[in-house]
Amino acid sequence: MTTEYRKSLPDPQNSDASEILGANVPIMQVGMSNFRIPLRFMTAKGEPLHLEASVTGTVSLSADKKGINMSRIMRVFYEFKDRVFTPELLEEILLLYKERIGSSRARIKLGFSYPIIKTSLRSGMEGYQYYDCAYEGIVDDLGHFRKIIHFDFVYSSACPCASDLSEHARETRGQYAIAHSQRSKARVSVEVKKGKTLTIEDLQRMSDRALLTETQVMVRREDEQAFAELNGDQTKFVEDAARLMYEALDSDPRITDFQVACAHLESLHSHDAVAVVNKGVDRGFSGHIDDFKSLIC
Repeated sequence: MTTEYRKSLPDPQNSDASEILGANVPIMQVGMSNFRIPLRFMTAKGEPLHLEASVTGTVSLSADKKGINMSRIMRVFYEFKDRVFTPELLEEILLLYKERIGSSRARIKLGFSYPIIKTSLRSGMEGYQYYDCAYEGIVDDLGHFRKIIHFDFVYSSACPCASDLSEHARETRGQYAIAHSQRSKARVSVEVKKGKTLTIEDLQRMSDRALLTETQVMVRREDEQAFAELNGDQTKFVEDAARLMYEALDSDPRITDFQVACAHLESLHSHDAVAVVNKGVDRGFSGHIDDFKSLIC
């Protein structure tokens, strides 16, 4: 197809302001959501990983423009498809978004499932634990770049109240009882300081040390017994989980700001127990963190 023919094709997105339908107002974010692509990642040990990623890319649109050429977002992203993806690389992509599309602000989020080998508690067997993660980058009107990592950590939460009530039943009435516990999730969003590096492995270790009861991959009877003992020793309400994660993240100097959302998917109640804690007041973390329906494991 010739360049002349391509130029002759109608382009209603680039029509003048008189063609705008509805209110002539700026749009904060417009773009493409959930286009999928295989990308290259690198583990903390420097080992290559090839993972499928889900990409959402948006830019701002001024009031005098009817629309953007959305295919440019995808085309720009594809120019980086052979690079190793890190939160830092998103800055290059976003600046090119702004240049190619002529916007003042740009945002991109890259979602993927990240594998880490985990060893069982007593038998020594190994298996892959997969963590739902996302890299997010934001560039504002002045070209300032923010990098955010989202990380989901799934753990078991045994109820402290049910634990004490079970012991009370055994001691006072000789009644055997078991404290209820449930699969739970902490969704962590951290903003990384400029010039600093934080890995998915770092966030996994921080979460594991804070909550201590991560769900297991490979399990034999001795591992199941160890997990039962661990849950008995580390009972926690959802408030406890949120505060434990806050303490762990707040102590890391690489983290500028963060938000933690925890959900305990109750086995006693028909509803869930939820908690959210922020370090800052409002740093513009993605809205999905407040959607507790998406925290269902």
